[in-house]
Amino acid sequence: QVELVESGGGSVQAGGSLRLSCAATGYTMRRVCIGWFRQAPGKEREWVASAHLVGSTTYADSVKGRFTISQDNAKNILYLEMNSLKPEDTAMYYCAARASVIACMSWGTWYDYWGQGTQVTVSS
Repeated sequence: QVELVESGGGSVQAGGSLRLSCAATGYTMRRVCIGWFRQAPGKEREWVASAHLVGSTTYADSVKGRFTISQDNAKNILYLEMNSLKPEDTAMYYCAARASVIACMSWGTWYDYWGQGTQVTVSS
């Protein structure tokens, strides 16, 4: 059973930065994909980025060049570094996981495990 816990959300002004963390437990293999999603009030859930723990990282066009995924393999933590934040980045951010895979997908229903979410608010 994979468990995910997000942290690091908060309020920031436009142009600022935040780093979200996704602490993952319950798996021993590295063939795991971690995805970041976000959902703003009244909007559909949106894929932000995905990282395979021994593979590649991909980003949505809306965040490419501003957001970066990094890993601390020793602690099983995946980070989402968010720079040049915009008001439209305001949303609840979730990390999700699927194990025993060789590549990541960008649709939410593909993932088996979800964290509880962390709120990001960007003011103009």
